[in-house]
Amino acid sequence: MASTQQAVSSASDADQQYAKFDERKRKRMESNRESARRSRMRKQQRLGELMSETTQLHKQNSICRERIDSVERNYRAMDAENNVLRAQIAELTERLNSLNSLTQFWADANGFPVELPEIPDTLLEPWKCLALFNLSMPL
Repeated sequence: MASTQQAVSSASDADQQYAKFDERKRKRMESNRESARRSRMRKQQRLGELMSETTQLHKQNSICRERIDSVERNYRAMDAENNVLRAQIAELTERLNSLNSLTQFWADANGFPVELPEIPDTLLEPWKCLALFNLSMPL
């Protein structure tokens, strides 16, 4: 009898150990599942943040492109206007040179001394042209 009691006791100890092992295994699996669930939630949240950031960066990029296009259009318009003004300056400079030549010819022919200012080459030194205009403009 004692041996049957020992066998039953031994079997019940083994069952208890197995139950403890099974309980630990179950708790570990549950803990792992919960950890995996939290990890998936963090990944999902991070993905949402990255998608939101991507959308925001696309909007900023679009705004920057619009600004660049606007500045480029303004630059082209100003460049075209500057080209027109340069052509006008060249034409007016040529006219002024012609008039100065005629004035000098007339002055030499009639014996009148005339001092004509030198006309700067506006294409090579445009700042001289601006200085000339500033001197001739009333304050």
